[in-house]
Amino acid sequence: MCGVAGIVKARLDGMASERILVAMRDAMRHRGPDEAGLYLGKGVGLGHRRLSIIDLRHGQQPMVDEAVGLVLVYNGELYNFEKIRVELEAAGMAFATRSDTEVLLRAWQHWGEGCLQRLRGMFAFAVWDVRASRIFLARDHVGVKPLYYGFTRAGDLVFASELKGLLAHPEVERTLDPQALEDYLALGYVPDPKCIYRGIFKLPPGHWLSWRAGESAPVARRYWDVPFALQGSSVQAAVMQLRGLLDESVSSQMVSDVPLGAFLSGGVDSSAVVASMCRAKHGAVNTCAIGFDHAAFDETAHARRVAEHLGTTHFEERVDADDHDLLDTLAGIYDEPFADSSALPTYRVCELARRHVTVALSGDGGDENFAGYRRYRLHAWESGLRADLPMAVRGPVFGLLGKLYPKADWAPRLLRAKTTFQALARDDVAAYYHSVSTTPAALRAELYSPAFKRELQDYTALSVFRAHAANAPTEHPLSLAQYLDFKTWLPGDILTKVDRASMAHSLEVRVPVLDHKLVEWASSLPPDFKLRHGEGKYVFKKALEQDLPHEVLYRTKMGFSVPLAAWFRGPLRGRLQGSLCTGALAESGWFATDVLDRLVRQHVAGRADHSATLWKLMMLDAFLRRSQHAGIDATGSATVAASTPSPEVTT
Repeated sequence: MCGVAGIVKARLDGMASERILVAMRDAMRHRGPDEAGLYLGKGVGLGHRRLSIIDLRHGQQPMVDEAVGLVLVYNGELYNFEKIRVELEAAGMAFATRSDTEVLLRAWQHWGEGCLQRLRGMFAFAVWDVRASRIFLARDHVGVKPLYYGFTRAGDLVFASELKGLLAHPEVERTLDPQALEDYLALGYVPDPKCIYRGIFKLPPGHWLSWRAGESAPVARRYWDVPFALQGSSVQAAVMQLRGLLDESVSSQMVSDVPLGAFLSGGVDSSAVVASMCRAKHGAVNTCAIGFDHAAFDETAHARRVAEHLGTTHFEERVDADDHDLLDTLAGIYDEPFADSSALPTYRVCELARRHVTVALSGDGGDENFAGYRRYRLHAWESGLRADLPMAVRGPVFGLLGKLYPKADWAPRLLRAKTTFQALARDDVAAYYHSVSTTPAALRAELYSPAFKRELQDYTALSVFRAHAANAPTEHPLSLAQYLDFKTWLPGDILTKVDRASMAHSLEVRVPVLDHKLVEWASSLPPDFKLRHGEGKYVFKKALEQDLPHEVLYRTKMGFSVPLAAWFRGPLRGRLQGSLCTGALAESGWFATDVLDRLVRQHVAGRADHSATLWKLMMLDAFLRRSQHAGIDATGSATVAASTPSPEVTT
């Protein structure tokens, strides 16, 4: 695993600053502590930090082939690189190393952008074509590896694996994008292609772009999408296919020249990956789990049960449930405001794993592929009600009930969820957005100051979901919800969380359940193979029944969470009050201070649970304070800057 950085000059005869390029590259030293490299040429500078995983003595980057005029910097792993190498050798290509880096360079040389259709893996890479003076950037299918890009004030294109790499360039814009801030307050992260700073963007998953000096801003072009093309099958046939696909993906991702293991929470997804690893490996698999001294948040007993059942070499560590001292550390790791509180235990499990292995396999993606989240069950049920009642009826009726009884404590259990009457008054897209927005639109409207509302110009984060839904290849409510998660939650939250937490410890994490071929197959299953009689991951669990105990497969899902509500009434109470009432957040001018004060008082007194919103606000305050400490005027003279339109993205 590695970190990449680059500068492409606005003038063909320009020269990139070596000093700035080194600063960009070395701001990400944690991503690659083993080696560092630079390439400086006419019009371009490329930097690379390497975490050596395969062919430790070769594969140094930037990889340069002067004879054909190509230079490559690359972050990631290609799991089918040996198969591609055989194909390229048959076409007459010669290789000097056994690294996947050289395979990627030759694949680009032979097929150009068409090589993306052949790659299986996680990657973000840049190829500089010396003869054409053109840069090509690409990101993997589902967005496991990140890639930020933007333009300096002088018009140079800059890119890096992490935002901190771009911010090491003194000419990169540093004023906040108000729309990105609205997205963050709604969702807890900033979704692609936006970044918290205007003029900086994330290349979306499954996209590439190309640019040379003198051209207008590049257009990100899509090369892959989750198809959701339904295919007929029986449950029994699907079970057999799934076992084969999972084993193929896991075994291909176990290739490593350094110690390898897996995360094991005791849940279905991580247990499935470990079971498959055990089938593929001679000898015990290394597994790691983190526990808490708070019983409601501790899954170590379940992880231990699976480890004993599968015979793994298990490492376990217990941390204080009040492990909130990481708050400022997380603000530095994620660069942008990031409010998934499970980033704390994720950071700790990566820290534990790195003591024993350099590569770890994770079960991330099982919920998105096979409809494991509780919200899918609720959304499917609500969608059925919406289909039976015309909007002219349910809009005003459920809209009024949602205002009168926002919690609906008296109603049947399903109606007491967050997505209750208010969701029933909406269409499917708006309802699903409502279910995943952890700070409701009405509360955000109260929070925002009049000045900030003027900056937003009626923009809401719902437009992110509308845009993706307009391009969705499915109209089925469950499949649409899954598709929206693949475009927003998965790359913006889950994969971002794991990438930054693991890379902070120079640990490579691989996600076999998100192999894009497995994702394509899973999306082709009938929805009732995933969610049946209220049971999520139906076919996934059926496929694992011969490998894992029944109580592991069918126990209540816990999630990887922390006791936020209790923290804010206990050890974090003082910091909460200081951050929201007198800190950088309160001084920003973006929020109504009386509303901030009310939320804190209500929560501390136990009259309401505002923990999700308060955590977002406190992480935003930590981000602002860190920015101020680094000398970044993120507020743009006490106000956010007018939004820069997101770059054009083709579909």
